[in-house]
Amino acid sequence: MSTITLGTECKESVEAESQESTVSRNESASSKRRNVKGDCDAVDSHLRAKDYLTESEMERFLHASKRGKFGVRDYAMLLVCFRHGLRVSELCGLRTADLDLDSGHLWIRRLKGSLSTQQPISADESRALRAWLRERSLLKHSHRPELFLSSQGPFTRQAINYLVAQTGERAGLGHCWPHQLRHSCGYALANRKVDFRVMQDTLGHVNPTHTSHYTRTSASRFEGIWD
Repeated sequence: MSTITLGTECKESVEAESQESTVSRNESASSKRRNVKGDCDAVDSHLRAKDYLTESEMERFLHASKRGKFGVRDYAMLLVCFRHGLRVSELCGLRTADLDLDSGHLWIRRLKGSLSTQQPISADESRALRAWLRERSLLKHSHRPELFLSSQGPFTRQAINYLVAQTGERAGLGHCWPHQLRHSCGYALANRKVDFRVMQDTLGHVNPTHTSHYTRTSASRFEGIWD
């Protein structure tokens, strides 16, 4: 009887140890998966592929926008998008009432809790917008409040995605997308050594960490190292 009891206890002990070992391995594997995921989530954005256009590439892009069927509108719209670092929804949301050509300012209504600001428009922006407003006044939808209109009415995100992609191909830059223009604005400001706080407010960043990405990776920081 004692031998049977001992065998049963041993068997139960082995089974218990086996279960604990299995649980331990599962927990270890789960922990590794969590760590791997965490490591991926923690990868700094500077490890991503290039997601912006340089200023020379941006010039090619904007020049190509003039060659489309609605070149006057497309050039004005994409120039404004780049110069003010607009998200596509912010671009769609611009109103004619936001534009004051007399004072040379444009009200930028930010989304995602970002900082809305009144920003100056440059001389070339002013000329492009005046040319577009003359064409806009002839559209059947000219009574609409949106600043930029398609032949069918207000722009959709999909329509702007398509326009940017087509313009990028026409410029020989490959596939381009709207948010790339916002990134391009950030890098252009950093390369021009614009004050950090001015950069932050121009892009509407509430969190300065988002702005620091552009200043940390700016090419101008590394110029003159080997001179």
